[in-house]
Amino acid sequence: MKQIIIITGAGKGIGKAIALEFAQATVKHEGFEPVLILASRTISDLESVASECRSFEAAADIFPVDIADPAQIEHLVSTTLERYGTIDCLINNAGVGRFKPFTELTEEDFDYTIATNLKGTFFLTQRVFALMEKKRSGHIFFITSIAAETAFKSSSIYCMSKFGQKGLVEAIRLYAKTCNVRITNVMPGAVYTPMWGEVPDAMKSVMMRPEDISAPVVNAYFMPQRTSVEELVLRPVCGDINE
Repeated sequence: MKQIIIITGAGKGIGKAIALEFAQATVKHEGFEPVLILASRTISDLESVASECRSFEAAADIFPVDIADPAQIEHLVSTTLERYGTIDCLINNAGVGRFKPFTELTEEDFDYTIATNLKGTFFLTQRVFALMEKKRSGHIFFITSIAAETAFKSSSIYCMSKFGQKGLVEAIRLYAKTCNVRITNVMPGAVYTPMWGEVPDAMKSVMMRPEDISAPVVNAYFMPQRTSVEELVLRPVCGDINE
């Protein structure tokens, strides 16, 4: 059975790992036919991920999209509907951050982070949830962060945006539980992704990897429809990394 799955931030890191995990699930789950709608800002990254997904015989469609732009959100959703008629799953993974001491953060840092993490996530989810509410089925994941509950000194705006995402999750869940839509909040700790930039080897050795997050996400998707995994919290064994 075909499942139309939108993954934002699909070109790198956790988003890429989730796409590949869904692609490989075609072997593990008989009859599962994912159509992976891969969205990200960099088309070369998307082309590479799509090629890997197709090697597992999963269908993949690419959309170079910046979700901070409402017009691009509308293009992503409307084109997906034109091509496939529905949306079964949304993985809200796209996220950005600027990491500096509180007194050094600028208005540009604020606008850059909030435009994607809050504005973009809100309006993409609003558009997709309306479709799922109408058909009374679907699953929306939010890849937030432990920074949605725990503050870090160098992450003032990022924490603010992630706390905000968690508030959105809780509000949407009030609607979702009345129309059979599943909502899952995924809160990873430190995962070694390009967002971290250069990382010392000692730190890298204790950080999680994107595939550590993607497997639980896809497993949550395959839970029986009567069951919703509401939260997934994943941390390195050593605990939080305060960088």
